[in-house]
Amino acid sequence: MFDIVPFVLLSGAWNLVGIFFGTIVLALMIWSLVWVYSDAEARGKPGYLVALLVFLLNWPISLLLWLVVRPEPRL
Repeated sequence: MFDIVPFVLLSGAWNLVGIFFGTIVLALMIWSLVWVYSDAEARGKPGYLVALLVFLLNWPISLLLWLVVRPEPRL
């Protein structure tokens, strides 16, 4: 009965690690969507539409796709 106590404490620590990394990924996603919005607006594209597409189309891959296909900046 007493042998299970360390595993219960360890699972709580893993929960905190998961919450920590989940928060980092969420913050990175929000930051990248704000950056994509401002970058698209600066390049003459509708920022809300580009940010929405980046969010809906598999976030990390679509962010890389935007970096490849984004137009030249407006002067």
